[in-house]
Amino acid sequence: MRALTVLGIETSCDETAAAVVRGRAPGPGEILSNIVFSQLEEHRPYGGVVPEIASRAHVEKLDGIVAEALAAAHIKLSDVDAVAATAGPGLIGGVMVGLTTAKALALAAGKPLIAINHLEAHALTARLTDGVKFPFLLLLISGGHCQLLSVEGVGRFRLYGTTIDDAVGEAFDKTAKLLDLPYPGGPRIEALAKNGNALRYVLPRPMRGRIGADFSFSGLKTAVRQLVLGGGIDAADIAASFQAAVIDILVERTKAAMGAFRSDFPDAGDAALVVAGGVAANGAIRRALTDLAEQEGFEKKIPPPGLCTDNAAMIAWAGVEHGQLGYFDGIGVSPKARWPLAGTPLGGRIGAPAKG
Repeated sequence: MRALTVLGIETSCDETAAAVVRGRAPGPGEILSNIVFSQLEEHRPYGGVVPEIASRAHVEKLDGIVAEALAAAHIKLSDVDAVAATAGPGLIGGVMVGLTTAKALALAAGKPLIAINHLEAHALTARLTDGVKFPFLLLLISGGHCQLLSVEGVGRFRLYGTTIDDAVGEAFDKTAKLLDLPYPGGPRIEALAKNGNALRYVLPRPMRGRIGADFSFSGLKTAVRQLVLGGGIDAADIAASFQAAVIDILVERTKAAMGAFRSDFPDAGDAALVVAGGVAANGAIRRALTDLAEQEGFEKKIPPPGLCTDNAAMIAWAGVEHGQLGYFDGIGVSPKARWPLAGTPLGGRIGAPAKG
């Protein structure tokens, strides 16, 4: 099967991104360009992402970002094999901007369109970087998602656990806000925690020891809030204690999912633990999950930090994977604010196998 060259577009939240990737499954692939415009400065005064501002920035920046990505890859639009774009989940205004642009480019160049699930793109990034084989265990940790799934193939996922309330990235951001740290909160908490005593404050580890692999972070966030409101706290010690609690939760819940994965795939002796999403850029979390993988006999595969956060290279690579299977989308494909991985069928896509 020949390698495909795919232009990818990502606009699901507050990064405007375009990339060109070339390769064939299972990877690794070659990133020819990966351009990301971050809107942090636009959203910083509000302490979080403002959907209307994000959408406007995507409209203003995307055409130039796409042109820059093609120029950096030293190719023309006519040279790509397909155009891929995030179709969800995400802020619907931003998703619409990226998907509409991709439709226009695909029509103008006579190229196939591939609508990508943003979460699946995160999941497949380890194949772009390391050529990870199916099946593998995925821990997806970001500002909006916290899930453990088996990844059995393109469009094939099995859910082991998910958050019953807040995502882990949201807990980082809310804790940072309580400590008056500037947006974005996750990196600020990590930096502050390096100078703190993780044993100073006793914080809860919700769901720890429960059957299954679900997560909960609301109680942890509330406990931090109560400490802060009580006054007299040391911010670095709070940050360190909070991060240690998060790590304990992630490690224990992931270990539970590893047991379920081994039961479902007893022959996958060299299976990988893939960690993806923006929170996977946290160094302390990466180290703890690396240790867990070694203890449990899994290969640890965590993409570089720049490919854990939102980017278009992962969208383009997911387009490579779908394109090589002949999975394309009609021009009428709709953007989706919500698009869960588990239970998401490929049926209805051009070239997808019939259901049943």
